[in-house]
Amino acid sequence: MTPAMTILYVENAAASADFYAKLFGVAPTERADTFSLFRLPTGLVLGLWSRAGVEPQAQFTGGGCELAIRAPSAADVDATHERWKALGIPVLQAPIEADFGRTFAVADPDGHRIRVFNPPA
Repeated sequence: MTPAMTILYVENAAASADFYAKLFGVAPTERADTFSLFRLPTGLVLGLWSRAGVEPQAQFTGGGCELAIRAPSAADVDATHERWKALGIPVLQAPIEADFGRTFAVADPDGHRIRVFNPPA
């Protein structure tokens, strides 16, 4: 067996679905009051589940890990940063050179971290 999906616990599934649709430029493939699902072109399946309905109850949410997105180039890292900043997405870290390449980080409405990076050649 292999992992099939990443699920983020969110306060408001509809608002989070709107956020990720804007972020990724694609609509969710499934959308309900308490759960939305994105099937992304990379193969990642991302679920957004309303925290109030999670059983067993979630003890930890937002900020404990990162959703990492690999950009094709360092220039794409910077361009994505500018595009997302213009959309009003909260920037946690402006683009920098890190040990693992060019990178920046933003946060979703629940504090989940999203990192865009391009590894060094």
